[in-house]
Amino acid sequence: MRDVGVGFKYLVQGQKWVGQHGRWFGFGLLPGLVTLVLYTGALVGLGYGADDLVSWVTPFADDWTSPWLGVFRGTLTALVFAFGLFLAVITFTAVTLLVGQPFYESLSEEVDRSLGGDVPESGLPLWRELWISARDSLRVLLRVAFYGLLLFACGFIPVIGQTVVPVIGFCVSGFFLAEELTAVAFQRRGVELKERLTLLRGRRMAVLGFGVPLTLAFLVPFVAVFLMPGAVAGATLMARDLRGETAGEGRDGDSRENDRDGGNLLSSGGDQEVHHLPH
Repeated sequence: MRDVGVGFKYLVQGQKWVGQHGRWFGFGLLPGLVTLVLYTGALVGLGYGADDLVSWVTPFADDWTSPWLGVFRGTLTALVFAFGLFLAVITFTAVTLLVGQPFYESLSEEVDRSLGGDVPESGLPLWRELWISARDSLRVLLRVAFYGLLLFACGFIPVIGQTVVPVIGFCVSGFFLAEELTAVAFQRRGVELKERLTLLRGRRMAVLGFGVPLTLAFLVPFVAVFLMPGAVAGATLMARDLRGETAGEGRDGDSRENDRDGGNLLSSGGDQEVHHLPH
């Protein structure tokens, strides 16, 4: 259970980092705001058009008498909108990361830079990075969909389906959310999806301690926008330790003591100390 606390600490440290670097917090908000506007427009359009869509796909019910026609199509309209909302929640992070690839990559680089040592760069053109990000996100979403269908079926099991299954569902969502967020730092290091999943499974409890609380918060997309910059920063910290990286000298060759004086995450204060994952 200690590892759960370690993972949650990375989430907190990431939020603190962007709080101490206000310019990067504002910089990291932009992709989330753009995605939120797009999703809001899509959901509003779905809300206005869901009833017409249901009527179009159920022509066989046109001759039904009241109240059965209204109950049937009203229920289907509600289900269509609920499904659209569900898709919005589970894809919000992936789409935001794709839209904000250059923003979050720069933010992640700055986190590495503030800790000293080398700052990994992918060296790939932007279009190539976007393609890899989109490809890997699709692979992750397919995995999430598989587990989602499996858990949905298990949800019909009495008692277990109403207690254990929802908890497992949040754990699965938290794990893959952490994967999406750490992908920003891992991709700069040339770590492929298969290796990323292996690293994350090796520290499963720490990953859940990071991802599950974030999943609960991300159920509210507007909250997700404001947490996203810190989530990327915290995921970068976690990715560093999963790879066994340690802080070194700063970019100007200064010692770690200068980083402490500068108020970065290596500050001697207990709240800002970075604890590395045990290996």
